[in-house]
Amino acid sequence: MNSALTWCLALAPFALAGSGFLAGAAKPFRRRAGTGAALTAAFALALAVATGVAIALHSPLATGTLGIDGVGLGFYVDTLSAIMFALVAFVGLIVTLYSRNYLDGDPAQGRFTKWLCLTLAAVLLLIVSGNLLQFGLAWIATSVGLNKLLLFYPERQAAVLAARKKFLASRVSDLCLVAAMALLHQAFGSLDYAVLFAGAEAMRITGVVPGAIHAVAVLLVIAALLKSAQFPLHGWLTEVMETPTPVSALLHAGVINAGGFLVLRFAGLISLSPVSLEVLVIVGGFTALFGSVVMLTQTSVKVSLAYSTIAQMGFMMLQCGLGAFAAALLHIVAHSLYKAHAFLSSGSVIDLARASWSPSPGGRPHPARMAMIVGLVLAVTLVVGTLFGATIIQQPGVFALGAVVMLGLAHLIIQAFDERPSLYVIGRTVALAVLVGLAYFGLQLAAEHLLAGSLPPVQALRGPLDLAIVAVVVLAFAAVTILQSLLPGKAAEPRWQALYMHLANGLYVNTLANRLVLRFWPSPPPVQTGRTASIMPTSGAHP
Repeated sequence: MNSALTWCLALAPFALAGSGFLAGAAKPFRRRAGTGAALTAAFALALAVATGVAIALHSPLATGTLGIDGVGLGFYVDTLSAIMFALVAFVGLIVTLYSRNYLDGDPAQGRFTKWLCLTLAAVLLLIVSGNLLQFGLAWIATSVGLNKLLLFYPERQAAVLAARKKFLASRVSDLCLVAAMALLHQAFGSLDYAVLFAGAEAMRITGVVPGAIHAVAVLLVIAALLKSAQFPLHGWLTEVMETPTPVSALLHAGVINAGGFLVLRFAGLISLSPVSLEVLVIVGGFTALFGSVVMLTQTSVKVSLAYSTIAQMGFMMLQCGLGAFAAALLHIVAHSLYKAHAFLSSGSVIDLARASWSPSPGGRPHPARMAMIVGLVLAVTLVVGTLFGATIIQQPGVFALGAVVMLGLAHLIIQAFDERPSLYVIGRTVALAVLVGLAYFGLQLAAEHLLAGSLPPVQALRGPLDLAIVAVVVLAFAAVTILQSLLPGKAAEPRWQALYMHLANGLYVNTLANRLVLRFWPSPPPVQTGRTASIMPTSGAHP
């Protein structure tokens, strides 16, 4: 019964793939093809819900591998994959419904629907794969489908450049995954998940970890970092705005999470290697800070959202490196839902801003008072985190992100003190901060219990390096919070203008990457398609 349900869940990716091929062929019925794709995505979501109920009773569900030595076709579904499957199916359903109207009348609507469905099918197949070879094939198929979507308008030079940078990063990622695959098959004699997970657990119990497993963990981490647009290979993600808006929503809310899912899926193996975890901590922590700071300087709504995604993926990698795997999955779910809504509603941002505008009383923030408020927020985080057992020593990953989330509320408290100082406003704002802290740490605790059978338990602080990194991340975001409030009053000063300009250009890292790619892979002349760039819509407008 359980095996049959797992095979039924596997129908969803293949049904989406079939819908994609039909959409590409049904040119006179493009809108009907989009409706068929949406119905298939709804079918996938319904299967995910049914499977989630079954997993609540019997976890995990596995079919075994139809092949030789754990290499072939098979499916493995536990709480982790059920949550991710439901998330991608839900986002895919919303995106396909949105794109049905968004591209209505576009002569290439059938081609767009085809590659949208095929990309979604590859992501869903990746999530429920039961062995690493199948995972790797779906991993590559996801990259191929996304590349086709990025080049939906091939006459746009910026789209071509972004697709090429993504292509190069993805191919290196693929090579790392293939190398890890070869080492794992040599070590365990199989690529079936059940065998790999059992072998990793045995190593954890005995405490004996061969050097090949450390190499596998590092290779998997590098593959995930390259897939997740981490610094310094992040630039392509900020340049995909030449594609239709549904692609941006699907990419930022679904496909970009493939790297994070790789780390979570093989967390049992990766957590055996302290070196691989430190790589996640260092790269993820720096990317989170870099993306967050640069995001504040962007004037384009969608570029700002792109840097936000880069930062959020960095946070997620930082959490994994600190051993907070359940918190990382909760982060993925929350970020995906928020980012899908943000991109699909980005065309209305001006109307929303005008509707919510209110005159500022003109408060003047004071640095000392702001520092005191930031310290108060961090103290609240420490107290609430301690109540839930999420201290900086016991659960550094959960605490670090909790502190950053709470620092986001510091602006509200600063305004309460500076603009309309009254006991009622101050008390209400502080109460809100406490409530947010309770909600955050409560959700983290619930996610930890829900995923106890799918992910390793939360790890304690490993040593002084991790402590230093957590401290640097929290203090750096505290400094950014203070500067964000002070900078508007210093906008006329030349040094702040220069700093703003450098940050707005991402410290020119992406510019150097563009020059390097163009040097060794020059762009061809623009493709003439009968639609000139001057009349082509941007990704935020209806074509």
